[in-house]
Amino acid sequence: MKRLNLIKSLALLALINLAFTSCSDDDSTGMDASLSTYLFASNNSDGNVTTYNVSSISNVTSKTLITPSTAADGIYYDKNNDVVVQASRSNFSLEGYSNVALSMAGSSISVGVSGSTDMTSPRELAVNGNFYVVVDNSDPDGDTNTPDGRLFIYSKSGNSFTLRNVITTDFKLWGITFDGEDLYAIVDTTNQLAVYTNFLSNMADATLSASKTIVVEGIVRTHGLTYDAMSDTMVLTDIASAMNGQDDGGFHIIEGFTSKFNNTANGGTLALSQQTRVAGSSTLLGNPVDVAYDSATKTVFIAEAGNGGGRILAFNNIGSGGNIAPVVNNDLASASSVFLSKY
Repeated sequence: MKRLNLIKSLALLALINLAFTSCSDDDSTGMDASLSTYLFASNNSDGNVTTYNVSSISNVTSKTLITPSTAADGIYYDKNNDVVVQASRSNFSLEGYSNVALSMAGSSISVGVSGSTDMTSPRELAVNGNFYVVVDNSDPDGDTNTPDGRLFIYSKSGNSFTLRNVITTDFKLWGITFDGEDLYAIVDTTNQLAVYTNFLSNMADATLSASKTIVVEGIVRTHGLTYDAMSDTMVLTDIASAMNGQDDGGFHIIEGFTSKFNNTANGGTLALSQQTRVAGSSTLLGNPVDVAYDSATKTVFIAEAGNGGGRILAFNNIGSGGNIAPVVNNDLASASSVFLSKY
């Protein structure tokens, strides 16, 4: 029986590697670089899922799967169950699509894990175990003079997402990412980064202030972020002027992030000298809205929403920063979110 199960497992793995001709996972840190690496991307143009096989950065292949959504943002891949989850901006809910790895390019995928329609303007998605946290960047109180946002916390069980509670924040939101039990959040329209410690311990609807907020020097307006625990690296994107979607964007790499963040006082500034900035006309960065990072190859993947109408970009020559060209440049209209996975 054990031998039969082993054969079945090897066969499934072979089918998955054969079926993918496509694209990544923020939570894949520390994994063997020889494993297959895929980047999953969502967009606000047609809501479909595009996957990229980025195992060889010089030979990236892709496939697109058709979803019921017409616009989508935050994306996550559950490799244990072969399910892609998107925050649907057209259906205002979380949607999980099953059997993604075995689906052929151009095929339609249906919702296998569904949730209630609760949100108004869903954006980024962060996952911790069976908890799925979605940013809603609409204005909860309807007063533009009081910046606020909401974090919808869902629990996943079987084929359902159930809304557990809603946290209202005292600043506008965009990107979020977990580091253990702590949730880092972008303070939208600013160059600030906030953290909520032990975030999921807040189990009731409430208005919550951040545990700590810092200024990130060199950024004009940050949007996307990702944290890699194994290398202790934080990557933040800078969309700069919202009016210029073509060439004023960039991203910052902060190595040794934990000590740098902890050593910056609440309300203080993390100096540009402690970061590496990539920006300039050669980068094709105008409106980089989301980011994923592969610490094994030191490659940064960007969902670029503005330049050329939308692109998926990758940079692996980031050591000194500066005005560097991407090593991957694939068109994706209104690209909105990326997620990296290895298996």
